[in-house]
Amino acid sequence: MILTQSFRARQPRSILDELNKESGRVYTLTMVEHWRAKRKKDIWISQFDAMRINDALSGSTILRSSSRDAAQEGFYKACKTAKALQKAGIDSKYPHRRKMYRTTTWKKDGIRVKNNKLILARSRGLEPIIVDMPEYISSRDLLEVRLVFNKSSNRYDWHIVYDDKLEIPNALGDTVVSVDLGEIHPVATCTLKEAVVFTARELRSTIQGRNKMLSELSEKQEQRKKFSKYWKKIQRAKTKKLAKSKAKQRDICHKVSRAVVDYADEQKANLIVIGDVRYVADGVAFNKNSNQKISQWPHGTMQKYIEYKAKRRGIATKLQNEAYTSRACPKCGNRKKPSGRVYHCPKCQWTGSRDGQVGAANILSKALYGETSRVLVSETKYRHPYLMVGDGGKRSHEGTVQVACSSIGEQEAVGF
Repeated sequence: MILTQSFRARQPRSILDELNKESGRVYTLTMVEHWRAKRKKDIWISQFDAMRINDALSGSTILRSSSRDAAQEGFYKACKTAKALQKAGIDSKYPHRRKMYRTTTWKKDGIRVKNNKLILARSRGLEPIIVDMPEYISSRDLLEVRLVFNKSSNRYDWHIVYDDKLEIPNALGDTVVSVDLGEIHPVATCTLKEAVVFTARELRSTIQGRNKMLSELSEKQEQRKKFSKYWKKIQRAKTKKLAKSKAKQRDICHKVSRAVVDYADEQKANLIVIGDVRYVADGVAFNKNSNQKISQWPHGTMQKYIEYKAKRRGIATKLQNEAYTSRACPKCGNRKKPSGRVYHCPKCQWTGSRDGQVGAANILSKALYGETSRVLVSETKYRHPYLMVGDGGKRSHEGTVQVACSSIGEQEAVGF
């Protein structure tokens, strides 16, 4: 499987800035020449012709030829993405903004490994960049190396893309685990025996905190003249805080998805069925706050993380239409729109967890039997893959904590 590992770049900042600045210059020149030909001659230059023109016009460069090619290809990859989005009905513009800096990429022919050191070639006559390789990827088949600027830490990182060459194992059992993705509790799972909710409210809190911060900084920024010194200072603060929020959100999603796949492995699962919520934000017409929550819900990221982590364990995944899975009573099949985290059926008086015993259970029922209300579990357990606790004024990460709740009263007592 193709994987990416990152670690801090400890080379002089001036050298790293120069590399990414040169990549930005090559990319910008490719874009400018392309749009100039389109505007003056009404010609859409092909990628091959554009790269030849850029090679002739760009002059001397500190980049190796393959790294320069990667910067040139970046513009046409962005054009291809924009075209695909427009074809899918999504409003998207072709790339048109100049880049002062851009990630520098070394392809396989510009990478050598010697004495556990990574040797990255530059243009002829310049000394290569020497990078100390982490031991856990020194023997891997390297495919690509990228120099990425980390906005949250205001420093550079090396991203190494490699093929781990691991044999994907066969699943150990035949259990099916269903997954219900949620906005409050990121993931709820269910088997024929039990329901488990993986809770990480820190994820929702991070998104809410980011929105509040952006609102406050934007209000201050509107009071200043655009592009003034103070306006730019606020813009830098927004960029840094957004990057930190994104990094934290990514970290939580990774921890939760890993806990979900670990649980599926514990249950000897050969299939994870994920509720399909890809189009939940399309045409949302709720109130302002609800629209914001739905639009910023990272369900796509969580789904992607679960799928690739499950693949490494030999566990298959598939999407399941989840229509009415959160409304149908798992005991009698009566449909009722729930409110709060507790589902109470007015017809049969059954009560249970809305996320695990209703949503995830009905997704499992539809996957196994083709209809809802065929799976009924008696208890819901809660796990905390990302638990933040105070420790002498410091905050630290705890491992997965499991709490079993056999009744709604116990759930309310422990604060869920």
